[in-house]
Amino acid sequence: MKLQNRIEILDRLKEYLLQNTAEWQEAKIQAYQKNGWFTPEFIDLSVNNIIEHFLQPDKLLAWIKQYSLDDNIIPKNVGVVMAGNIPLVGFHDFLSVFISGHTQTIKLSGKDEVLLKHLVQKMYSWEPILQNSISFAPIIKGCDAYIATGSNNSAMYFDYYFGKYPSIIRRNRTSAAILTGNETVAELEKLADDIHVFFGLGCRNVTKIFVPEGYDFVPLLKSFHQYLYFADHHKYRNNYDYNLSIQIMNTRFYMTNEATLLVENDLLFSPISQLNYSFYINWQNTLDLLKQNNDLQCIVGVDIPFGKAQQPGLSDYADGIDTMKFLLIL
Repeated sequence: MKLQNRIEILDRLKEYLLQNTAEWQEAKIQAYQKNGWFTPEFIDLSVNNIIEHFLQPDKLLAWIKQYSLDDNIIPKNVGVVMAGNIPLVGFHDFLSVFISGHTQTIKLSGKDEVLLKHLVQKMYSWEPILQNSISFAPIIKGCDAYIATGSNNSAMYFDYYFGKYPSIIRRNRTSAAILTGNETVAELEKLADDIHVFFGLGCRNVTKIFVPEGYDFVPLLKSFHQYLYFADHHKYRNNYDYNLSIQIMNTRFYMTNEATLLVENDLLFSPISQLNYSFYINWQNTLDLLKQNNDLQCIVGVDIPFGKAQQPGLSDYADGIDTMKFLLIL
């Protein structure tokens, strides 16, 4: 398929998502039934982000132009192992391989096996020839290259099986924020989005904040009130109750608005329902140390504005590895 045809297919996919047909709504319901973390609200948020930041024609064309894409590529088969922490989290990898002109064999996570498969089936109905270039498999092997995303444990297996091939292997990452204490109410509310959207399960979600000595946490906790309804979500509530009990049993100091725990903890990664914090003395020194940490996906308020953590653009590559550049030199 020519590059122009692939662009047209993606534009048609954008229109399909915008139409929100009955069959697409049914697919979203099925995704939620299979994974209780994929609430209708967060599925729609993920889809809207894809429409707005990945499939807009002007953004797509500007992205393509950076790489001088043409129709002379020699197609390779790329195996793509996708994560399942948030809805359609692997869409950018799918899009990159598709627009590059390579073929792909996709292994979906059991946590997110409905949405992308439905969209690809729809693309098949528009262009049956795509069945030759996009396929799904429970196990992928014999590919020319691999893109695999998973936990630190699974990454060890990816290294073992895929390391001898051209590959991108992604591990656990998270995000952080450095606050000055001068943030406005509006900025704190946007930070609350960065922390809570997708229940905090994304690698771009903020799981740790750094605050100056004497920081007033009350305005921050108030900004979390927009997510008080999380306490009614049984999976989230189970995590909250468990983490709260840990603090109580160990007689540790904590703060809460009855839905989100604030705990002083040196770790960057925090469990669901908990936000870790540490105090700093020098803002710049703290930033310099964070910049050297390979576990960080992004630093909110520095790399990206508050409220934009879960709105990556086409060139915001996971782990800072340019997927398109990797694909085009295979």
